[in-house]
Amino acid sequence: MFLTLLAVTFAIATICSYIVARVFHAPLRAIFNRVISDQLGSAWHRYVTFATYVVGISGGVRIWELEKYITPRVKDDPALILTRDRWVLEVYRTIIETLQANAWMLLVVFLVALLAFVFVRAFELRRAAATPATAPAAVSS
Repeated sequence: MFLTLLAVTFAIATICSYIVARVFHAPLRAIFNRVISDQLGSAWHRYVTFATYVVGISGGVRIWELEKYITPRVKDDPALILTRDRWVLEVYRTIIETLQANAWMLLVVFLVALLAFVFVRAFELRRAAATPATAPAAVSS
């Protein structure tokens, strides 16, 4: 029963992470292509997608929490039994923890991207101010 719970929580965390990765695919691609060059932006986008899966699955499948079903809390007490109510609770926790882990990771990514965008924009404005505007030549009649 424990192995089934582990497999189910892993599958749920993977599906939730997939959904998050698909929802944020276009915004992340646009941000990385704007802040970083196209080739490097593509690599960063792949990395953040990979990190979405890793963070989501590790946040959703809480091994230390699932250990309570195979090891007793107190030395002489039996381990907890997986009932229908505990299954529902574990599935709910998996969904919430996966989404929460992905939300924190994406918040950090977007904050760093915002800072990078501000720096890129500042350098663009400074470069535009440094290059003199070419005035049109006077037309003599």
